[in-house]
Amino acid sequence: MWTLLVSAFVFALYTTAVFFSVRAAQTARTPQGAVGWVVFLISAPMFGVPLYLFLGHHRFRGYRIARKESQRVVQGIKTFADYSTPDAGKLLINPKPFEALAHMPVSRGNGAELLVDGQATFDAIFEAIDAAKTYVLIQFYIVRADALGQKLKDKLIEAAKRGVSVRFMMDAVGSYALPKDYIEEMREAGIAVSDPHEQRGPKFRFQLNYRNHRKTVVIDGETGFIGGHNIGVEYLGQDPHFGHWRDTHVRLTGHIVRQLQLIFIEDWHWAHEEDLIDQLDWAGSEADQDINALLVATGPGDETETGSMMFFAAITEARNRIWIASPYFVPDIDIMTALKHAALRGVDVRILVPDVIDHRLPWLAAFAYFDEVRACGAQVLRYTDGFMHQKVFVVDDSLAAVGTTNLDNRSFRLNFEAMALFFDPQTTAAVDAMLQKDFAKSYELTRYLEQQPVHIRLGAPLARLFSPIL
Repeated sequence: MWTLLVSAFVFALYTTAVFFSVRAAQTARTPQGAVGWVVFLISAPMFGVPLYLFLGHHRFRGYRIARKESQRVVQGIKTFADYSTPDAGKLLINPKPFEALAHMPVSRGNGAELLVDGQATFDAIFEAIDAAKTYVLIQFYIVRADALGQKLKDKLIEAAKRGVSVRFMMDAVGSYALPKDYIEEMREAGIAVSDPHEQRGPKFRFQLNYRNHRKTVVIDGETGFIGGHNIGVEYLGQDPHFGHWRDTHVRLTGHIVRQLQLIFIEDWHWAHEEDLIDQLDWAGSEADQDINALLVATGPGDETETGSMMFFAAITEARNRIWIASPYFVPDIDIMTALKHAALRGVDVRILVPDVIDHRLPWLAAFAYFDEVRACGAQVLRYTDGFMHQKVFVVDDSLAAVGTTNLDNRSFRLNFEAMALFFDPQTTAAVDAMLQKDFAKSYELTRYLEQQPVHIRLGAPLARLFSPIL
């Protein structure tokens, strides 16, 4: 009897593994991912089957549905953009690839203010919340109930008491430790909270691998914020392990705020099943800076590989330089090829990464890529003044970007991300100056992998095996 049960279990296990292998081959987002899953499932089904249930990654069809339901907003933004079409002579880079990925046009009439590090970022966000008159839309990947989290909650409750409509979102994985009473206190004050334990998505689909990594704040449809910061005191540099936390946010005004607002309502609709379109302001005003800008949102719900293609488009457009700051460097084959080709063309390619570790696997995996890109002439710079978490890039003197997307497979294919792109020499110069200061607090990597300590020499190739999900 026991032998029959074991045989039946093994047969069911291998049958399930074969079924998942076929599914992985049909639906995995990359050939490498498909091959990896098939080999893993067939060779080690005992481990492969449960991991595939949690980590198998495919497209989110529901987000496509949500985008279709918001087409009238998209069309309205496009129609309004007809009156704010940039002067073609001021666009020093071809915007078409980025517009195609965003499904929205570049517009003039935007404003951007770089917010360097946590104090500047949260001072600006709290000031904007205090000044809110109609509504606040707010979303972060990580929300902690520490001193910063408590201050944010208090600010939002104060706004709600003034009659401001407040909607609050967080990610189920990033904010898994957020106490229930934190959420309940906001709800009691009249704030609409999308509780990650109640929403659809990863929990419903049994796949915790998908995460909404966006950090969005929209005030009255007039002011927006996006960047690398989450809600936690470590982002203010108060964690003794990390010390100084180097990060970048950006304060937005103008038409791009409505684009950012559109992305929020799509996320809200998916998680909360509520349509906010008719409750928000879509007219707005133009900014005096008159910057040409575009919000590019990417994620596993997209029909194409939008995250990777955005970076690919930026790298291939570079003629003089492409500087990228990212806490993680786990690129796919296409991005590696584009970076190496740019360096071989004589483009100044610089990759700024932290020297400090926060997540060991992606930190280790990066060493398996450094030699390859450096061999073509690219520079790898390692930031030493605390932990660097910003997601920024600059192309020539014509394009700068600030947002939530890391230079890794997770951000390209598994996370919901967003980047604010500025087709503007002045904003590019501001990002240039900011990165130059970061370079001054970094050292250039000169040692090859074979010259690294033994734990890196041995660990990097192994960590790279997990690159499709890092």
